[in-house]
Amino acid sequence: MKQHGKIVLLLLIVLLVVAAFLSPLGDWLTLERLKASRDAVAAMVEARPLAVAAGFFLLYVVATAISFPGAAILTLAAGALFGLWEGLLLVSFASTLGASLAMLGARYLLRDWVGRRFANRLAAIDGGVARDGIFYLLTLRLNPAIPFFLVNLGMGLTRMRLPTFWIVSQIGMLPGTFVYVNAGTQLAGIESTRDIFSADLLGAFILLSLFPLLAKILVDWLRRRRIYRGWRRPKRFDRNLIVIGAGAGGLVTALIGVTVRAKVTLIEAREMGGDCLNTGCVPSKTLLASAKAAHGARDAGRFGVETGEVRVRFAEVIERVHRAIAEIAPADSVERYSGLGVDVRRGYGRLVDPWTVEVNGERLTARSIVIAAGGEPVVPDLPGLAESGFLTSDTLWAALRGQERAPERLVILGGGPVGTELAQAFARLGSRVTQVNRGARILAREDAEVAALIEARLRAEGVDIRNRCEALRVDGRSLVVRSGDAAAEALPFDALVVAVGRRPRLDGYGLEQLGIFADGDDALVDPWLRTRFPNIYAVGDVSGSYQFTHFAAHQAWYAAVNALFGSLRRFRADYSILPWVTYTDPEVAHVGHNEQSARQAGVAYEIARYGLAHLDRAVSEDAREGFVKLLVKPGSDRILGATIVGAHAGETLAEIVLAMRHGLGLNKILSTIHAYPTMAEANKFAAGEWKKAHKPERLLALVERWHDWRRR
Repeated sequence: MKQHGKIVLLLLIVLLVVAAFLSPLGDWLTLERLKASRDAVAAMVEARPLAVAAGFFLLYVVATAISFPGAAILTLAAGALFGLWEGLLLVSFASTLGASLAMLGARYLLRDWVGRRFANRLAAIDGGVARDGIFYLLTLRLNPAIPFFLVNLGMGLTRMRLPTFWIVSQIGMLPGTFVYVNAGTQLAGIESTRDIFSADLLGAFILLSLFPLLAKILVDWLRRRRIYRGWRRPKRFDRNLIVIGAGAGGLVTALIGVTVRAKVTLIEAREMGGDCLNTGCVPSKTLLASAKAAHGARDAGRFGVETGEVRVRFAEVIERVHRAIAEIAPADSVERYSGLGVDVRRGYGRLVDPWTVEVNGERLTARSIVIAAGGEPVVPDLPGLAESGFLTSDTLWAALRGQERAPERLVILGGGPVGTELAQAFARLGSRVTQVNRGARILAREDAEVAALIEARLRAEGVDIRNRCEALRVDGRSLVVRSGDAAAEALPFDALVVAVGRRPRLDGYGLEQLGIFADGDDALVDPWLRTRFPNIYAVGDVSGSYQFTHFAAHQAWYAAVNALFGSLRRFRADYSILPWVTYTDPEVAHVGHNEQSARQAGVAYEIARYGLAHLDRAVSEDAREGFVKLLVKPGSDRILGATIVGAHAGETLAEIVLAMRHGLGLNKILSTIHAYPTMAEANKFAAGEWKKAHKPERLLALVERWHDWRRR
């Protein structure tokens, strides 16, 4: 229906433009014709002032709405026929109304098409317009050298609100309109439109158009002075950039800095590589691999392989975890980064002022500072927990080192990705696992069907999942819980793992003294990753956003470039296409919207779904559990999001992430050759399901009749 409306509107515009060019309007809208017919038209104005004014107003609106040449002559005519103030009133409102109609027409006809092809760039432009759109539009309107219709078209492609566009256009076009209408009152002395704008007047208007941007620069300067009031800026700096924290975000920031020949100091008090290498991603995924091997050995009979009794040498499993850490560590080491040119300092960095960091008693200064201090596990205020010897994802690996067997009774507090991954891994390694989850289901950020599938798999493998279960206290070696209205129950454990989430590491390095992150705001950084001090940036967990290693590394590029080159150009961090994976078996991979988030955001969507049960590679590997579910924008093939559940889902997702990042729709995926047999074929088949749901029935009916005729 919307497509039909676009076709009708486009035909109407074409008809108006053609009619205008075929009519004698073009001959009338000349300076000579205006001067020759001025007396006759003036007589009409005197005889029927309201009717002529209304007709003139309508003509001006149409001419500006379809961008018909001659608006300048019409503006002169307004002054000649109606005088300065009445002419100014007519033209001012008519030009704004025409501009608004042109803007709305461009938005209706072109916004979706441009959005599908340049989604990420348009999102960045929309962000800039939301932030500084008034300044941009006012600057363009005040500059007569910029074509009127280009401004209307350009703003139509953004999400600027119509009232804002109307008011700013009304104000911005008023000075130029005044000059033309006033010139029209002196029509006899004008030989050409060049007589209206002298070089001096045109230059004055161009300077006037810069006023909004100059005002913005002044406001920003005053804001900076207020922020830095009370702090004394060093006269010169020891280095260009100081980075606090050598996890993923800090390492990438430092690497980018030295790559562009900046002098960079990197400060780390703990292990190089941060949480991901030492306590997070690397050890947990290594443990999961061992657990998967144990499970595969027990389950080998379904492949026709006899293995006998499977024994888990738990101490060797944990040693393998530490070997993996040690093998990867050199890539993140002091030696490597020192060799690349980074000044690496081991110790606790403390911010003394917005430009100075103290480490090991030495004070270092830099023009910009990036905080990449990472996060830490959330520990609930639970009676008896502190005395229980509980473990977290940070302390688990060292505590289990040397143990011959996995904990016999393991209680995991938390139903998120970390808790769920550990629950499945330890169950496969021989523990009796109880997972206590306060929410209605595990993996609360995923769709309900995804959580149900993973929950069913874990239960089948022996994990006792307690949803809607509240932890009350720890009594010795038992966690006391209550489910709903039931009586409290004690869950005995040999090990208790707390995995209820992580929080930014904000204490202990001077943020409190500077008032950074002290207001309790949800947004700890602005879109350029700046804190309340524009020269201090934050990336990774401390930025208050997603707690993923790849997210921190992605932010690091923006922080490094903005910190080093922000005075020339700043880049707004783009998180529009952010994938993540939960490494259960089967894996859960996600990017963009799922059904849950789309409903919460009010985003309309269609679903294209393909189950893995009949995918040849999945059948051959007996990995048929799972599906590819794509959310698609109605009326187009644009992908809004994807959830993939299945073996190697993280790798399969990569194609969808690439397609979304570069605006490639399902038709492009469908036309791409995929190697056979692979799990990635599921993406193509999901696109095929979408295509089947949108097949052109009328065209196919005509084709069928053509085939019938050909058989005669």
